[in-house]
Amino acid sequence: MGKFSDVKILFVLCLVMFFFGGWLIPITDPTECCYTLTAKEMIEAGDFFSPRIYGDYWYDKPIFFYWELILAYKIFGVNEFASRFFPAVFATLGIFLTYFFGTKLYNKKIGFTAAVILAVSVEYWYIAHAVITDMTLFCAMSVTLMTFYFGYSKKKFSLYYISYAAAGIAVLTKGPIGFLLPGLIILIFLTVKKNLSHLKKMKMPQGLLLMFAIISIWYLPMYIMHGENFFENFIGVHNFLRASTAEHPETNVIYYYAVIFFIGFFPYSFPLFFSQMKKFWNEKNFPVLDMRKKFLLIWAITVFIIFQSFATKYVTYTFPYMMPLAILFALHFADKKILFKRLTAVGVISFLFMFFVAVQLCEENSGRREAEIISPHVDENSCVVSYRKKYSGSLVFYLGEKVYRMENDEGLEKLQPKKMSWTSLNVMPFMNEKDLPQSKKIIAVTDDLREKDLLKIPRNWRLIAELSGSKIYISEQKN
Repeated sequence: MGKFSDVKILFVLCLVMFFFGGWLIPITDPTECCYTLTAKEMIEAGDFFSPRIYGDYWYDKPIFFYWELILAYKIFGVNEFASRFFPAVFATLGIFLTYFFGTKLYNKKIGFTAAVILAVSVEYWYIAHAVITDMTLFCAMSVTLMTFYFGYSKKKFSLYYISYAAAGIAVLTKGPIGFLLPGLIILIFLTVKKNLSHLKKMKMPQGLLLMFAIISIWYLPMYIMHGENFFENFIGVHNFLRASTAEHPETNVIYYYAVIFFIGFFPYSFPLFFSQMKKFWNEKNFPVLDMRKKFLLIWAITVFIIFQSFATKYVTYTFPYMMPLAILFALHFADKKILFKRLTAVGVISFLFMFFVAVQLCEENSGRREAEIISPHVDENSCVVSYRKKYSGSLVFYLGEKVYRMENDEGLEKLQPKKMSWTSLNVMPFMNEKDLPQSKKIIAVTDDLREKDLLKIPRNWRLIAELSGSKIYISEQKN
């Protein structure tokens, strides 16, 4: 295939896989709503610098992804398509970066195959639609490592400036990991090559100055404006605590990312794995690795090991290893045309089916339907409360009203934010059930677990809607 044909095919594939139907997928809890609601509140406050949520400053992530959302909302309005627009844009960019890198490392066939594998893999498709920072981080980190490799292998040391600049964007997107992780990969690679002296050629003084100039656009003013509170919450809770203390202990198991690998690279992972195991069993030796394969493997394995060592584990954490692995996959599938075409067809058809399943699942994990039901009942004399196990930020996003997390004395004691604790994420407005205003109409969202407790509160409760996983009650004000 010629270059134009490859590009055209990949572009159409990206349109179908990443952009199609983005307007149909509702904003979900608990993660997407934090980004969308923060960007929405920043626009309402006219403050495009300090992230805020529920009316308070919020130091969960750096600014870059919020800027993406704000720009999309300014162009398209505050809606689902706008929320998912830039993840799809960066997903498309990631596909073409993979095509470019694979082509430069090997040839156009490998580059094209790698790009298709990436585009059709489950995890990439999922993150291309998710309103989270990871696709932007993927592109920034990939550019950092790609330009390093080209600078090293081709002795074009001026390319290192692009590496430092891309690392700066990564730090503005996700935090220190955006620089530390690619830096560790580069250090390991140079160690394996027994060429640590090359660090002297990497233009560190100028490059680091460039990177710090980029990240200082946001980090320095934030520290000046918000001081120790910013440092403690951003560095302490959202970086150190994630690495040292499991937010979700049930996922902190040794096999977690191995499972993510096989699911994430479906439909290509299982055929590749069994083929390579069979080959190794027959030949009883490891393949010879040239510099290209060593770099790709060091990139992928380092990402895997680092995040496996973190106490907090998420599906998306190992995502940056997908580009090098896709290129390595392409080396296997490029000469297996029939198998590759069949697997790709399975992937595309599966995603067309999965898309409609995903819309339904997201709907059940979103407050959009609840907001549609509640909105006609909201007036200046109403108070909306959430009285259930999980608080819905997406309900606040869609409703555009304050929603109190109502609890009893025991619940408030457990959930109130504490320093260097996961409870510090509980920044939503709270209300003690004993303080329920008697002079207001109460609109309460609850679930099966808390419904009985809600009905024990002395009000004239009237059920107005029952959805999957939630029930909505109204109680008119007391005279």
